[in-house]
Amino acid sequence: MDLDALRIFVKVAELASFTRAAEQLGEPKARVSQLVQRLETQVGARLLHRTTRTVRVTPDGEQFLARAKTLVGEADELGAMFAAAKTLRGRVRIDLPISLSRDHVVPRLPELLARHPRLEIQLSTTDRIVDVVREGFDIVLRVGTLAQSDLVAMRVGHMEMLNVASAGYLETHGRPRKIDDLDDHYLVHYSPSLGDAPELEWHDGTRLRARRMKCRVTVNSTDAFVGACVAGLGIAQIPRAGVTRYLATGELVEILPAHRAPALPVSLLHPHGQNVPRRVRVVIDWLAATLEERAASHGLVCKEARPT
Repeated sequence: MDLDALRIFVKVAELASFTRAAEQLGEPKARVSQLVQRLETQVGARLLHRTTRTVRVTPDGEQFLARAKTLVGEADELGAMFAAAKTLRGRVRIDLPISLSRDHVVPRLPELLARHPRLEIQLSTTDRIVDVVREGFDIVLRVGTLAQSDLVAMRVGHMEMLNVASAGYLETHGRPRKIDDLDDHYLVHYSPSLGDAPELEWHDGTRLRARRMKCRVTVNSTDAFVGACVAGLGIAQIPRAGVTRYLATGELVEILPAHRAPALPVSLLHPHGQNVPRRVRVVIDWLAATLEERAASHGLVCKEARPT
């Protein structure tokens, strides 16, 4: 059975699109369609149901897809069994939060690529939650509590949260010393959906608590979040890793240290199940090691979290 045809079928099934599969595989769409049709003829069953708008897996295709993924994964492992590290090749697609990618991962990429010169990295940087399978990512990094999914998750640590405000903001509005002082303050609110309520959260030793605050600025990107806080638009609850340099210069000041939000879990996720391609496994291990190393000097990820 043609392994290329199996790989193409798996990609089309995962993305529910011949066009997107062809783009991600770097193949002509006509060849992708031809190989899937030839595979269906070979196995004697309709694997995909096609319409002018959608592609979906048939019941027979669901059974075939599970076995095909296993076979392709085992073939990749067999091919790499005796390969030296320098022969690692292929493309790995990664999605990371903007600031974490810019400040902590991209500066270390030359080391990875020098070690594996035939490896290709496609790096997406966004603060939105991408559809890992549909958009064809091999690895994503998520900060926060994970929703239930079929993705495989690897916890790499937690991000420490701080309450901060600019020196200028505190000079104008005063420094809050206790929670009740927040009635006279504004919150810079980070909301990916721009829809939830502006609240300051903290753990009182027993349970998670929240206080609704006045808000004049809501943002949905980490760069805008930091920028709004530095500009003096209000108080922000933000990961230490994103504001370390501003704390060092005094542009931002920590406030209410006894009322920090719980640390946020940091996880690497991939959709490959047990059959992780060798190139993906190597990049996952490198990312985890890079984050752990950066933690020591930049406070990026701490291994122990406060109660949540």
